[in-house]
Amino acid sequence: MNRLKYILTLLSVSVCLHTAAQTDSLNLSDTLIYENAILDSMLAQADTTDLRPDMYASDTSENNILCFFDEAMAWLDTTDCTSSGIITELPDSVYKERLQALPFVIEVPYNHVVRECIHKYIKGSGRQLAKLCRLSEYYFPMFEDILERYDLPYELCYLAVIESALNPQAHSRMGAAGLWQFMPSTGRLYGLEINSLVDERRDPIRSTEAACRYLKNLHSLFGDWNLAIASYNCGPGNVNKAIRRAGGKRDFWSIYPYLPRETRSYLPIFIAASYAMNYADQHGICPEPSIRPLVTDTLYTSQRMHLQQVSDILQIDMAELRRLNPQYPRDVLPGGKPYTICLPIEKIELFIANEDTILSHKADELINNRRAEIEIAQKTKAGGTYRAGGITYYKVKQGDTLGSIARRYHCTVKQLQRWNKLSGTNIRAGKTLRIGG
Repeated sequence: MNRLKYILTLLSVSVCLHTAAQTDSLNLSDTLIYENAILDSMLAQADTTDLRPDMYASDTSENNILCFFDEAMAWLDTTDCTSSGIITELPDSVYKERLQALPFVIEVPYNHVVRECIHKYIKGSGRQLAKLCRLSEYYFPMFEDILERYDLPYELCYLAVIESALNPQAHSRMGAAGLWQFMPSTGRLYGLEINSLVDERRDPIRSTEAACRYLKNLHSLFGDWNLAIASYNCGPGNVNKAIRRAGGKRDFWSIYPYLPRETRSYLPIFIAASYAMNYADQHGICPEPSIRPLVTDTLYTSQRMHLQQVSDILQIDMAELRRLNPQYPRDVLPGGKPYTICLPIEKIELFIANEDTILSHKADELINNRRAEIEIAQKTKAGGTYRAGGITYYKVKQGDTLGSIARRYHCTVKQLQRWNKLSGTNIRAGKTLRIGG
């Protein structure tokens, strides 16, 4: 019964938030208050349900507490990465001093678990770290603008690093997707559109806005950023259970033994990512050359279009266009309401000036290839004659000739030959002839 109540609550919240997003009937503050109320009610069922149960998969390996790290970094393509910086292992005092020097609101303490995670980045993943540093130049300014709007600490950017290695196309074996690794149900709960043509979990801006609302809610529940970060991984219900088992202590390191195994390494990896991204150069790791234009802009269009149309007319590499617009898994903007398209800034004016040309380019092949209305074939009593799509079809019987069929349907033999691509007048019984152009 509790599970049923949970599912019904999720459905009702999704509908309300979707309606509010469509009508702008709720402002940001109202929406957060509303979502907080939902979270509070769900926590009452924390023993049997979780806000984010589908985003948690425990690691059953006793020897690999960092499997979460390995899975996230596996998404990072380093085939064009050549960084081979000098890797050094530093004394604990240096790591501790550097962590405390970071301009963070969130507490980032040091211990042997954090050290192990730092070494995973610095010693074992130098090429990946070099690429992450370059990717951060593109994504972090975008994240920081949204984090500031929600009055959240900038360092939450590093959650996207450990969730997806800054890959908007990242997709876990559990079904989570995008930079912030939302499952479909959680994404829809926070107003993301997810269907066959659009997956806003992969939209850097929309998914970051959803993640900010979720993180703000989690922090309001626990009043502690370390616990909020832990609950982002395993859900607030599991964190509450760990707090109760730890005798009511509300500190990540105090409830550490009672958390799911994956979550125990989640905060240390977050701290390690924060260290590695800020001090990579001091370990001889330099960012890779830019892999995408760092200056882009976004337009809205209500027209149905295919990214290939944009690529052909504006001369933008299709792979680049897909990287800039990862929220369209089938390369199609559905139209019917405003959808965003992200382009290199120098292509913005070209798009505006050539939108009609873009829409007409290969339209029948790429866009207008779905039938809006279709007539169902109806077989008649007239000896094998039937109609489909407004065309009459006739099944030839023994003794029929093109001439007799032409007379029956008030047309000429030449017309029958043209409609059916016949070079002669011979026909066989059982063949179906098209009557009409």
